[in-house]
Amino acid sequence: MIVGRSAGIVLIVLATTAGEASAWNGVAGIMQKASESTRCLGARLQVSGVRLRMLNPELRTLDPRSRGSSNPNGHLSSRSHRLVLVAKGARTLTDSRMTVPTAHQVWRVITLHDYNTRVVVIGTMLLGVASGTVGTFMLLRKRALVSDAISHATLPGIAIGFMVMVAMGGDGKFLPGLLLAAVVAAVAGVGSVLCIRHLTRLKEDAAMGIVLSVYFGLGVCLLGVIQKMAKGNAAGLESFIYGRTASMVMQDAVLIGLAAVFVMIVSLLLLKEFTLVCFDQAYAGAQGWPTAALDIAMMILVVVVTVVGLQAVGLILVVALLIIPPSAARFWTDELTKLLAISAVFGAISGLVGSGVSAVVPKLPAGAIIVTVASMLFAVSLLFGARRGVLRRVIEYGLLRRRVALQHLLRAMYERYEKTAGRDELPRAEPVPWPYLLKHRSWTTRRLAQILRSAQRKKLLTMHGDGHWQLTELGLRNAARITRNHRLWEIYLITHADIAPSHVDRDADMVEHILGWELVRRLEVLLQDGRYRTTAPQIPASPHAMEASS
Repeated sequence: MIVGRSAGIVLIVLATTAGEASAWNGVAGIMQKASESTRCLGARLQVSGVRLRMLNPELRTLDPRSRGSSNPNGHLSSRSHRLVLVAKGARTLTDSRMTVPTAHQVWRVITLHDYNTRVVVIGTMLLGVASGTVGTFMLLRKRALVSDAISHATLPGIAIGFMVMVAMGGDGKFLPGLLLAAVVAAVAGVGSVLCIRHLTRLKEDAAMGIVLSVYFGLGVCLLGVIQKMAKGNAAGLESFIYGRTASMVMQDAVLIGLAAVFVMIVSLLLLKEFTLVCFDQAYAGAQGWPTAALDIAMMILVVVVTVVGLQAVGLILVVALLIIPPSAARFWTDELTKLLAISAVFGAISGLVGSGVSAVVPKLPAGAIIVTVASMLFAVSLLFGARRGVLRRVIEYGLLRRRVALQHLLRAMYERYEKTAGRDELPRAEPVPWPYLLKHRSWTTRRLAQILRSAQRKKLLTMHGDGHWQLTELGLRNAARITRNHRLWEIYLITHADIAPSHVDRDADMVEHILGWELVRRLEVLLQDGRYRTTAPQIPASPHAMEASS
């Protein structure tokens, strides 16, 4: 058998007698029909008992009269009762080289020109939306790995369903029957996790690990038994493990769409209840909500998404669609409604881009590419997330560090002024020597220079003479406010946290920068008992010796 392909893919083999002219007419008619009416990837034609797989919609028909002549598109060879059409640029099926897609091929995928591409893209997008929505609740519930246990628990159900259908006289490939068996096994897996958690002293993570390994091992054993069965053909069952996105048909897309609609409706109707259970199950139970029923409803949604996703990405990779999109969305917002929306969008983008890339480069498995795209979205969110991204955290930490250092500088200078002022006098700004500031906070020379320049740019300090710095009027006001808040926090730690005055200064340094107006107002009440004298209006004296901070 000779295999040929044009522009990346074409295979046609006709078994006939070498001298029959009708064979050429059959080839020409089939190819003409395929080029005119069959434009979708993977279309199959059945003509006179011969199955042709049309993988290149641009293949032109050959003129039967061109036998033995130079033909730009292909040639005919006749050997031992075989007519074989070999397209121009033929490559064997064993050739594993990857070709660069043409601009035309990319455009066809972007515009969803082909029927099969539309089915796959729509199906995977709907699966991503459903997975992102349900996965958000599982993430907040701290049960992200429950979906892993559920997905692996479906494998023995699929194997048992196949064996039962074969025993009843079928071929075992009836998809609704296999999915129903998968649902039963998944529910059994959920029940096993719940039973282990409630009836034993084992934690939930141990229960999930036990169920995952036991059910998956049982499924692998049953697949080995199926391979040795006298009846039934087990070929194709392994696709439930790794998925077969590229072979998705309209029935699969419709099933996924119905599941997505069901998940979205239930999630919206039970949004308030799910939110309450996710954040505080004990409070929900105290309020009279059926927490067990809500927990089971949430698990049912996970089972539905897992089972319908088996055909698309397989039981191993479907876990990634349930975990990665909500995890990535968590870096962008703290609001639940926005989190659900972003997670669903990330799931849809993963399905869209992943299936599109797989359509452009057919040798790449669609399921793995979908998960890879989701992982890339997670990496981008991890770095650039507007709420919890690493870059935002680094910037915020740098700004906080600068603000804390500046506040320490202003307070150090204000306390210096307090030492030189009288008992009832207001501190006045005066030049402070560089060595005093360098010793007061144990800063390095370079670090102190950076802080002083920052304060000077904000017009809080001015330089007087060689190595002497003085607070401006604006700097003095800010220093008084900072010192006041710091002293209030020290008083709070002494009166409420039972910390010795000699140890309170550093504790206050670590937390007083987060004081809000509400807390400051509550601390001000402590000033009314007259236990702490003031050196200035509304500024309490330091409750510990000033030399301790010098």
